[in-house]
Amino acid sequence: MIDLAAVDAAEPTTHEISWTSRDVLLYQLSLGASEPRYTYERGLCVLPTFAMVAGQGISAGDRPSRGLDLPGIEIDLSKILHSGQALVVHRPIPTAGPATVTSRVAEVLDKGKAAVVVLESSAADEDGPLWTSRMQIWARGEGGFGGSSGPDAHWAVPDRSPDVVLDARTTPDQALIYRLNGDLNPLHVDPAFAARVGFERPILHGLASYGIVAKALVDGVLEGDASRLVGLDVRFAGTLFPGETIRTSVWREGTHLTLAATCPERDDAPVLSHAYAEVTP
Repeated sequence: MIDLAAVDAAEPTTHEISWTSRDVLLYQLSLGASEPRYTYERGLCVLPTFAMVAGQGISAGDRPSRGLDLPGIEIDLSKILHSGQALVVHRPIPTAGPATVTSRVAEVLDKGKAAVVVLESSAADEDGPLWTSRMQIWARGEGGFGGSSGPDAHWAVPDRSPDVVLDARTTPDQALIYRLNGDLNPLHVDPAFAARVGFERPILHGLASYGIVAKALVDGVLEGDASRLVGLDVRFAGTLFPGETIRTSVWREGTHLTLAATCPERDDAPVLSHAYAEVTP
């Protein structure tokens, strides 16, 4: 059930998070990093997509998950799917520290047979804003409540060959490592659970694919300088099984990159679509 009036009237919520360099190291190892700049605390480089797990990993201990607790929205968790993710980084993320996260429901879109809930979260520390993220949640069977359907979602890559094609091979145990960042959904580890929800075996986390593509861009396009990747916006278009390859095609137009990520082992089945990155010169 979605109550738009209650959603609109709700005040933003805030909570405190913290992380250490151990969380950053684990996150980057879970993306397949092996280079010292990602895996050694001396001179540690923080990938901007670490924002997706900050405050959730090993330093969070046994804190309970915040779950999907949204004013005016009551949705069976079995009906929801993380369908898209956007991130804007306002300045490089520190290797350790506290931050205050402010969250709100930014939009609720009526797609007829489904609803799309857009959650916006902004993090800041004592020096100012750090990042802003927007998560799209697809809720099956929750449409038809009379809300706006949102803008046209048309998307296409440029009509030319990509400027760069980046391959990142995942490992069979990648989901087992990535889940230690805080997402312990059994879909990524339990074959019986995966089969019950329609998959032949456990799948890799969508946000793992998101981070792997970010790392590929930093290494393959931005000369290893993670601070130059300041925005990444994608839709999760398909699954990836641990051990498969993510192939990212990149079309560059100044500081704007259009991306398409596919799985070459399955005839370039889509993994990420409607994908864009913003970089600094």
